[in-house]
Amino acid sequence: MPKPAQQPIGLTLTRTAKAVSRAFDARLTEAGGSLPVWLVLLSLRTQQLGTQRQLAEAVGIQGATLTHHLNAMEDDGLVTRRRDPANRRVHLVELTPAGKALFDRLRAAAMAHDERLRAGLTREDLQRLEELLDRMHGNVTGRRESVPTT
Repeated sequence: MPKPAQQPIGLTLTRTAKAVSRAFDARLTEAGGSLPVWLVLLSLRTQQLGTQRQLAEAVGIQGATLTHHLNAMEDDGLVTRRRDPANRRVHLVELTPAGKALFDRLRAAAMAHDERLRAGLTREDLQRLEELLDRMHGNVTGRRESVPTT
């Protein structure tokens, strides 16, 4: 079988994404968290979410998976859950002071990771990278999304 003239871009992108993801996971672990915990804390801290259903949608996981993570986070004293007085079938989720403190540590880790990713790249490099990734995303999804410029 002949060797391709150039390495498939999807392979390069996949390898890079995995390396970036592993490095991010390591940063979060060093700060005392994990990606699922970070996503839950981030969603609770930055969005006006209250119900488990809204939280699952924001994090992009199934309700049962979220319940598993919330059980552990509640056991660790990071969140509290209570029934909504207006609708007893709905659980409201809130951060505890310990959850807010962990959020701050994980946010610092996420920011340090982002700085590491941006090292040696100019503003123009980053803008072009976002444009290219957006185009690739459109190529595989069939829709074009605009990338906000800063």
